[in-house]
Order: sequence, then C-alpha cells, then structure tokens
Amino acid sequence: MPCTTRLCCIHRSSSATRPASSQCSCTRRCSKTVAISHSKEVSAQTDASDQAHDTLSAQRTPHTRSTADAGAVLLEARALYFSYAATLPEVVCGAALALRRGTMAALIGANGSGKSSLIRLLCGLFAPTRGEVLFDGISLAQINPRERARRIAYVPQTTTTVFPLTALEVVLTGRSPYTPRFRFENERDLAVAHAALAAVDATHLAARSVMELSGGERQLVALARALAQEPDCLLLDEPSSALDLKHRAGLMRHLRRLRDERNLTALMVTHDLQLLDPTFDEVFAMRDGAVVAAGAPTDVLRDEVLTDVYADEHIHARRAFGRTFVWSE
Repeated sequence: MPCTTRLCCIHRSSSATRPASSQCSCTRRCSKTVAISHSKEVSAQTDASDQAHDTLSAQRTPHTRSTADAGAVLLEARALYFSYAATLPEVVCGAALALRRGTMAALIGANGSGKSSLIRLLCGLFAPTRGEVLFDGISLAQINPRERARRIAYVPQTTTTVFPLTALEVVLTGRSPYTPRFRFENERDLAVAHAALAAVDATHLAARSVMELSGGERQLVALARALAQEPDCLLLDEPSSALDLKHRAGLMRHLRRLRDERNLTALMVTHDLQLLDPTFDEVFAMRDGAVVAAGAPTDVLRDEVLTDVYADEHIHARRAFGRTFVWSE
C-alpha cells in the first residue's frame, strides 16, 4: 500500500503475481523515494579549467540539446532484469529510474547491490533479459552503436590497455564516433582531445605511455576520453576511487560546470557519501538489484533510509554547515 506521507514507496511486484519462471531471486521490500528538488551549488573555478571548458563548449556537436529541454527525462530504465548467465541469479531485479536532462545524479548502495551492472545496462554494454532502457524516448536497442557513442559516454571502474599508446592517443579514441572509416583524426579532434585532458588537469600526461601511468593517472585519461566524446549523458562507475583529493575536487567542479553550462546529464556510482550533499542534484540508492530510494541528497541521506539500503543500523547522517555528513559507528 502506498505511503501516506510525502515520501512514496517504490513497489516491486510480488512473486505471486508473476509466473514462477520469471520470479526474481532478490528480496522484495519497499523503500522510500523522495520528489523534492535540490538546489545547485556554485563553486570556484580556475582559469585553466575555464579555458578547457570554453574549448569543449565551443565545439559542441549538433546532437546536443538546448537548455530548453532541461528537466525532461533523458535516460530511463523500466523494470530491468539481468543475469550474467542463465544458471546464475539475477544481479539486477526490476530496477527502474528516470534521469532528467541536465541532472547530476549519484548511484549508491552496498557492494554487490547491482550498481555496476545497472550502469552497464544503461550504456548498452549489456542487454537486459527483461525490461527496457529508453534514451530520449527511444529504446536504446534501436539506436545504432555509433550514434549511441555520440550520445552516451561510459567510464568503467578500471581500464586496461594492451598497446603502448600515449595518453593523448587514448583520449583520441573518444573521437572515433565522429571519425569516418579509414580516416585519421583532424585538427578539430586534436583540439577536443587536448581540451579534454586540460579539463581533468592531465595535460602533462599527453605524451606519456599509458603503460607507465599510475591507477589514478589512468583514471584521469579515461575521464578525458569520455569527455572527448562530447556526450549528452555521462555514466561513471566510481571514477573518483583512485583519485587524490585535488583531482577528485577538480572532477566534481568540472562535472558541475558541464551540467550548468552545457546541460550535461551525469550518473555516477560512488561509495563516497560525503560527496553527495550538496554536489549532486539527485541520489538513487540500490539494494538487492533494485532502486529502492530516490530523491534529493538531503532526503536520501537519512538514518532510516541508509539503514534500509545498507542493512546496517550503525550508519548515521547529520546535516551541518550546509552539507550532510555520513559516518558509521
């Protein structure tokens, strides 16, 4: 039964209403979702990142929508189910979310809750066994790979390179959706790639082999490659996990700027709950393969919600000095 407060429950159909062959292996429970808007934070910006941002903005591709579309649903997951093999349990169980254009959102949850698998479904890396992903109102399965790569960029948790490419060459691979077959990159592609490296403060890595880079430096290169795609939607799987404090803060600043000035939509998987408020506009929380809570950071970062999401009553959240702090006893 729906909740009677301002918080409404996310319901998943019970096993009794579905055939036994389609029953999900995850636990059926109801959690709270919130529909309260969250104000955006304006942060200080450096001259170097300003120049990089101006270059990227000036070279926007025709497919990028105007700010008039802000607030419309750009990426939607409808009752997604997924298993890596027919003999394995489902890791995504009825997951549903709607990501509005121009929104900077976070995806949280305990290890094994299905976050990375959901991100892979949203970018088209895997196809759901049931359910549907819509991008701009069109089924993701109906969008050809080249066009999809122009619209959606994905940054995985880790990247591997088997060839001794330089960082700049890796970033240039992000331009492949725009490069005709059997053609080399042009001057515009080079300009976009250099601007993307500058945007993540990695210009000094351009000529270095990625085989020589640290894990954090490789992550910066992967982020730059995604930015070089000039996407409408950026999906990031724990992009800050290997970054130091300086580059983590720089990443958050740049994502906010792209959201505010280019209307970029971003969904980021993170375990760092301290980043959420006031950096993000919306937070989605997963448990047992489903999205069980959604709303503004101030509404998701509550003791009762976090206890439900992480199955741990020792997690607490308190708001002070304009942000929410989360800790575990």
